[in-house]
Amino acid sequence: MGEEVEAQMKRIEATKGVIGTLVVDPDGVPIRSTLDQSMTLQYAGQLRQLVILARSAVRDIDPQNDLSALRVRSKSNEIIVVTENNYLVIGIQKLPEPDVSMSRETGSPLGIEYPGWLQKEGSDGY
Repeated sequence: MGEEVEAQMKRIEATKGVIGTLVVDPDGVPIRSTLDQSMTLQYAGQLRQLVILARSAVRDIDPQNDLSALRVRSKSNEIIVVTENNYLVIGIQKLPEPDVSMSRETGSPLGIEYPGWLQKEGSDGY
């Protein structure tokens, strides 16, 4: 990998909460990872399949468009996949423990402010 890619990977790895990074080649083979071999293969295989599905959906909606990034958030982690020249750059970040108290600013649990279209008519939406 080039020096520029290495520098970007080191910057990502230095981000608070990042627990792993991977680079996967166009054939689905991990070529760089900070995870153990088992986790590397699991993330590479599963996320490659997800990217293929997401790319297909984007192209079905607009054949002139293409997938550039994919963000998946679970209860404990957030995974960001960036596609570049059919390579996947994957970052896995542990989410901070949620504050289950009601947010004063949004009035919602976890302080999440939902878009207007998700709010129920005639309510505060939370």
